[in-house]
Amino acid sequence: MKFILRKKLKFYTKEFLKFFNITIIAFGFIIAIILLKYKPMYKVSISGKEVGYVEDKQALEETLKETITESTDKNIEDVTLNEEPEYELKLVSREEETQDEDIVQELKEEVTVTYKYYEIAVQETVVEKVNTNEEAEELVNEIKEENNSDEIQLSIVEKYTQNEEEVDTSDIETAKVNLQETVQTTITEIEEQKEEEERWNSLPSVNGIKLAVTPIEGRITSRYGASSSIRKSTHTGLDISAVQGTDIKVVADGTVTFASYNGSYGNLVKVDHGNGVETWYAHTSKMYVSVGDTVKAGDVIAAVGSTGNSTGPHLHLEIRVNGEHVDPQDYLYQD
Repeated sequence: MKFILRKKLKFYTKEFLKFFNITIIAFGFIIAIILLKYKPMYKVSISGKEVGYVEDKQALEETLKETITESTDKNIEDVTLNEEPEYELKLVSREEETQDEDIVQELKEEVTVTYKYYEIAVQETVVEKVNTNEEAEELVNEIKEENNSDEIQLSIVEKYTQNEEEVDTSDIETAKVNLQETVQTTITEIEEQKEEEERWNSLPSVNGIKLAVTPIEGRITSRYGASSSIRKSTHTGLDISAVQGTDIKVVADGTVTFASYNGSYGNLVKVDHGNGVETWYAHTSKMYVSVGDTVKAGDVIAAVGSTGNSTGPHLHLEIRVNGEHVDPQDYLYQD
C-alpha cells in the first residue's frame, strides 16, 4: 500500500513539474512576444497633466538637477520646484519616443527662482548693485579710503528677488567709477549746503523772518525818519533810486495781501511774511502779482516807477512789524 502511494506521488510530482515547466516556457514566450511589440517606460505627469514618456527616471532627474535645481548661476540663491513630477511605469508601443527635453521645459515653467544681490547706497540712495557681499565690502572700503569724509554714509544691503530683471548688477570696475562720481558729487553738495546754511544764518531777520534778498540795487535818496516838503510826516520807509522798469524782488517768502493803486503810494504791493512782518513796495510802474499769490524770496513782483507822490523813478520800501513801521536800514542796505 505504501509502495503504491509513493509511486502515485512520484507520478503526480513529475506531471506537475512537467506542467510547471511548460507554463514557464509559455509565459516566457508571451513575455518575449509582448517585449517585441512593447517596452516599459515611465509616463510623466505634472499637476495631473501628462507631459510625456521617459525610459530612465533617474537620468531625467539628473538632467533636472543640472538644468534647474542645481543651477550654478552666480546670482541664484534658491530654486524651488513648485510641482514634483509624478511617474507611472507603463508598457507602451516600441514606436513611442522619449520626451526628456520637452519634460524638462515643462518643469522649468513650474520653477520659482530666488536671486540674491547686494545694493550699495550713498546717503541711503542706491547707486550700484553687485553680485557678492565680498565685492560690495571691497568697494565700500576703497571708496572710504579714497574719500576721507565722516559725512559720507556708505551702506550695503542684501537683496532677494524673484524678478530676474531686478538683478541688474555691474562689474566691480564700473561700480567703482559710478560710486566715486556719486561720492564726489555728494561731497560737493554737502559743502554747498554748508555754505548756504552759513549764508542763511548770517542773513538779517525781522521777528524771526529772514530777509534773504535785496529788492533792487540803487542809490538811497531818502532815509527812514527824514522830513521833506513833499510829505506831511517823517519818512516811514527807505527810497532807493533806480531806472524806470527795474525789476523789484520780494525780500522773503510770503503771501501778497495788497496789489493796487493807493493814493500817495501809487501802485503799491504788500506782502505778508508771517510773524507779524509785512513789506511794502510803492510807486511801482507795473505790478506782476495779485492778492493771494504765494511768492518766494527773490521773485519779481513789480517794476520801479514813479506813480503816486513821487519826484522820480524809485522804490519806496517799508518794513512793518505788527503794523508799526521800522527802519529798513536796520536790516537791509546797511552802511
